[in-house]
Formats: sequence, structure tokens, C-alpha cells
Amino acid sequence: MLRVNIFLLLVAVACALLVVTAQHKARKLFQELEVAQQHERQLEVEFGQLQIEISTLATASRIDRIARAQLKMETPSAARMRLLGGATQ
Repeated sequence: MLRVNIFLLLVAVACALLVVTAQHKARKLFQELEVAQQHERQLEVEFGQLQIEISTLATASRIDRIARAQLKMETPSAARMRLLGGATQ
């Protein structure tokens, strides 16, 4: 009977240790999940800011202004334009 009691005590202690280990692992994984979710929120904010910046940088008026100021481009006169294409009316 004493052997059975000792065996059951050892099984109970082993189960208790497994429960503690599982709870610790679950808490650690939950903490990692919280960190990953916070990082995801930061990336979503940054993505939104980048989309706004892209839309600002890609406006036609800004591109036209840069083309004229930095690249010295200008709209060609009607005499310099030629229409290309094989479509007939």
C-alpha cells in the first residue's frame, strides 16, 4: 500500500509540474501575441501614412511642377506635335 501511495504522490507531483509548465508557456505565448499585435498596429499606421505620402507625391500638378522646374520640360507647341496611329476615320 505504501508503494501505491508513493507512486500516486509522484504522479500527482509530475502532473502539477506539467500544469505549471503549460501555464507558463501559455502566458509566454500570450505575451508574444500581444507584442506581435502591437507591432501589427504600428505597421498599419505606418502603411496608412505611406499611402497618404504616395498619393501626395503622385499628384499630376506636383509632377508637372517638378518636370518644369527641375527637368526644364515644357509642353510642345502645336507645330512640334505629330499624331501617330494608323486609325482612319
